[in-house]
Amino acid sequence: MRSRFFPLMSFDELNLIDPILSALREEGYTTPTPIQQQAIPQVLEGHDLLGIAQTGTGKTAAFTVPILQILHQTAQVERHAPGRIRCLVLTPTRELAIQIGESFAAYGRHLPKLRSTVIFGGVGQHPQVQALKRGVEVLIATPGRLLDLMNQGFIDLRNIDIFVLDEADRMLDMGFIHDIKRILPKLPARRQTLFFSATMPGQIQELANSILRPNPVKVTVTPVSSTADTVTQAVYMVEKTDKPALLEHVLQDQNIRRVLVFTRTKHGADKVVRTLAKAEISAEAIHGNKSQNHRQRALSNFKAGTTRVLVATDIAARGIDVDELTHVINYEIPNEPETYVHRIGRTGRAGANGTALSFCDEEERAYLQDIQKLIRRQIPVVQGHPYTSSLVAPVPLSGGAPIKRPKGPAGRPPRPGRGPQAGGQARPEGGNRQPNRGAERSGSHAPRPSHAQASSRPEGGAEGAGRNGQRRSRGNNSGRNR
Repeated sequence: MRSRFFPLMSFDELNLIDPILSALREEGYTTPTPIQQQAIPQVLEGHDLLGIAQTGTGKTAAFTVPILQILHQTAQVERHAPGRIRCLVLTPTRELAIQIGESFAAYGRHLPKLRSTVIFGGVGQHPQVQALKRGVEVLIATPGRLLDLMNQGFIDLRNIDIFVLDEADRMLDMGFIHDIKRILPKLPARRQTLFFSATMPGQIQELANSILRPNPVKVTVTPVSSTADTVTQAVYMVEKTDKPALLEHVLQDQNIRRVLVFTRTKHGADKVVRTLAKAEISAEAIHGNKSQNHRQRALSNFKAGTTRVLVATDIAARGIDVDELTHVINYEIPNEPETYVHRIGRTGRAGANGTALSFCDEEERAYLQDIQKLIRRQIPVVQGHPYTSSLVAPVPLSGGAPIKRPKGPAGRPPRPGRGPQAGGQARPEGGNRQPNRGAERSGSHAPRPSHAQASSRPEGGAEGAGRNGQRRSRGNNSGRNR
């Protein structure tokens, strides 16, 4: 199912139930992206789906929204026992797993009987095991930790109705394909499968053919890859420890009247607010750990000009549309280049001029390189600022010395004893396992009835968004939707 042009439509036209529509409105969503327009109706009808799409296209909502509706409706009709894992989302990195978990929590906040949790390696497993023991319907996981907990008997995949394999080509790059092939035989043959990949090399196409039913619906969407000419871009090369002081220095410019500062994590957003408070700069944070009332109040203060600086994660910033937003600051460079385009696109709107500043430390130079390749332009480097460091070299658009990519998914070094795996790939979520060379093929698929025939009633209740993605084990393992 492909189309070059998409008529303007709203989420109300996608046959979504009232609790989900209410959550989407609360998140600031009104118009679905092309992939959401194409995918949501097909997933609701029970079709397998092959999506060629990158992060930044609205892909996550394209599968989380219909999955929530399917699980809610079929639970009412088929009387599923609560707490059984009915949906598995497999994704390559902890950051993406956390993001997907936050999306399930946000869009399903009015479906309190559907609980979700996120599991990944590199942290203690106890909080994750406790969440699983309490029972969840949706499990978002990275392959290594999933296999670890399956082998320990904490996870049973026999009741899976919907399986999502996200960013399959990154799975291949990171050496996870054999892990996936060990997981697939544990899934029931009778299931709905959603397969997403930014590219389709031969090995990924073979994998898709092996796990999707014949003739899946195909959706291809090209991500946004250009920045508006009305946005002036610049980058500061700076050591990581100097970023707080650099932010204070930049904000001494009173021409920066209203600025949106982006961090990768919720913990990072709160830390920036505390730093600015010490410098007597008015700032508030919005992210998934903040209540809906807090987020609305912070956004209202920002729009009114009471708060000069709004610090946000990418998830929480979705739907923010603020007039006269003069500046966007990337306090941390995003590890997805499309995210950069979306971030800076919040300024310079409606013909107005805007400025996008980025703070790039040594570990983020590879991310900056990816961004410049995507937008096909060299971002000018700010020279002569007080925190210029010879230890952080500029990144040329082409040529120059090779840039060593971060070993961890967010530029973190690997934990001791967890270096590169086979093929020289770094496994970001840890877990020492012996490969199992059996079980290389998935089972066949039986026909599956359409979910669109199930009926439902709107269900009340409210829920705060998922827990944050810090490195400490307390607080980054659940993202539960109670």
